[in-house]
Amino acid sequence: MEQVRLGIIGVGNMGSGHTANIMAGKVPEVRITAAADLRESRREWAKENMPEGTAIFEDGDSLIKSGTCDAVLIAVPHYDHPRLTILALENGLHVMCEKPAGVYTKQVREMNEVAEKSDRVFGMMFNQRTNCIYKKMHDMVQSGDYGKLKRVNWIITDWYRTQAYYNSGGWRATWDGEGGGVLLNQCPHNLDLLQWICGMPSKVRAFCHNGKWHDIEVEDDVTAYLEFPNGATGVFVTTTADAPGTNRLEVTLEKGKLVAEKDELKFYELEINEREYCYQATEGFAKPPCHETTLELDGKNPQHIGVLNAFAAAILRGEPLVADGVEGIHGLELSNAMHLSSWLEKPVNLPIDEDLFLEKLNEHRANSKKKENVQDITFDTTGSYGSKTKE
Repeated sequence: MEQVRLGIIGVGNMGSGHTANIMAGKVPEVRITAAADLRESRREWAKENMPEGTAIFEDGDSLIKSGTCDAVLIAVPHYDHPRLTILALENGLHVMCEKPAGVYTKQVREMNEVAEKSDRVFGMMFNQRTNCIYKKMHDMVQSGDYGKLKRVNWIITDWYRTQAYYNSGGWRATWDGEGGGVLLNQCPHNLDLLQWICGMPSKVRAFCHNGKWHDIEVEDDVTAYLEFPNGATGVFVTTTADAPGTNRLEVTLEKGKLVAEKDELKFYELEINEREYCYQATEGFAKPPCHETTLELDGKNPQHIGVLNAFAAAILRGEPLVADGVEGIHGLELSNAMHLSSWLEKPVNLPIDEDLFLEKLNEHRANSKKKENVQDITFDTTGSYGSKTKE
């Protein structure tokens, strides 16, 4: 096999974006042979924009069972990610799943159990792991060369979205359709990176504000406090309503501090471990000598294209993925913990009580309201908008 035959399940914003990259020859070891979407308008788009002879299906189940592809890319609303992944793996297909892994960890844990028994390649679309800044931070923190983690602060408020965005799909920003707001739609990348770089916290206390800045029923403003097993602490702040927003990640270690902001990574390196200096210094106001450096990086940031090229290489030659699919549960557990903490109005320990989380989620789903006069808006391959009013 010289190319992977790929079926794309869900031809909305992400599915059409992946289509454009593949059609442009940016993922040369992949060719599209099938597509599926519940919406007739998107199936028509696929017929017009995908390679001639592409098999078009009305749903992902039919595509998976059709025998038209070797692998699938799942880009549908979140609740269906685990179900379709399980079905694809059980039918002998390789899987690349869009983030998040799912809506609740209990469902994703079942997906991971199937994946671990399968000999198929299972990847998660954590494209931010390809960013040279975050890769460098991961390598430096996880090396242990600069001591233990002391503190992490991430202000990630440049996810600005208008009301028109939330009106662009009937499933968007609803408990029953999406399962959450900014934490589940925009921040899976950030939550994955946070745990990938720093490890998983052991306790979370979060404040999630539902519909604070938009006419939606899910959270659009979050502040969370984190505690890690070694005593380190963290703060995670996000919203879709700040303009201009901020994206600043600070990681403080015993021998220095990393700061990622505006496409730069600065390192404030201490000459001596702060824990040692604290007890050795004889002056009360003395500070350990520090050197500031803007780290030189390789500049690589292939994003979605990098993930898909690695996916193809893993299938064809056994090369490593950017992110193994089973790792998707970690960032999702952070998201679930933040929601649960906010609902219970108290700190929660990790691992969370998965049954309690699902119980509370289902309470929110039961009260979820169906949208009316939705504008079904999707990016086409040129990046412009096309829309069709749905009742």
